[in-house]
Amino acid sequence: MRASLIQIDVNEGESVESRRRRMAALVREQAEADLVVLPELWTTGAFAYGRFATEAEPLEGPTYEAMAKAASDAGVWLHAGSIPERDPDGPLYNTALVFSPSGDLTAAYRKIHRFGFDKGEAVLMGAGQELVTVRLPGTTLGVATCYDLRFPELFRGLVDAGAETMVVSAGWPERRRAHWTLLAQARAVENQAFVLACGTAGTHAGVPQAGHSIVVDPWGEVLAEAGAGEEVLTVDLDPAKVAATREQFPALKDRLLGLEPPHHR
Repeated sequence: MRASLIQIDVNEGESVESRRRRMAALVREQAEADLVVLPELWTTGAFAYGRFATEAEPLEGPTYEAMAKAASDAGVWLHAGSIPERDPDGPLYNTALVFSPSGDLTAAYRKIHRFGFDKGEAVLMGAGQELVTVRLPGTTLGVATCYDLRFPELFRGLVDAGAETMVVSAGWPERRRAHWTLLAQARAVENQAFVLACGTAGTHAGVPQAGHSIVVDPWGEVLAEAGAGEEVLTVDLDPAKVAATREQFPALKDRLLGLEPPHHR
């Protein structure tokens, strides 16, 4: 399986419409890939809190339409990053979209863990309630977004749902870049799964972004890592390595906690 992670610059000054066209063109250029992954909130910037309400769109809005067509044109599975979704009957959500090579929406994941510590995303957006997996030829994707990466129980839930490849779209800040790399490797090792983590470059609302999108294999080996600027990171993966790793080192079979309610004395 060939995966391409598109690390785009989301500096202020470019219109959402322009960035949407540019991203669609970049997706179409990845026609040789099987899976293309985009970052979190790339239409607005993950830290541009003041733009969430004004730039929010319905699930099947302009970004949905542009990315569905781009996936179909390229003939790829597309994790289209996330958008600020406006639910007509509820709050805003940070919602990731996954499209099939025919341009059909196969999954929408509303981010469960919202960042901000009682401000920003944590108060401006609602929390998702459901884990999401997507079956691709050869592997099952587990979908997570940015701050989710700090919560290992989410990834255990994805493993229990059959995930073998974890896909994380993010707008991760440069000042915590060491955590980004460490956590991506930790989630790969502890779940014996591939981790494809795609971030943004540039600056969102004055917050420099980490870039350094990364692909980690089930043993924790970094297969590819981007730099700080705009870049398309492409890597060939062998999905069979997940099953082989779990068989050679069957640590997941030794799990005792989290499989059933604990007994108290």
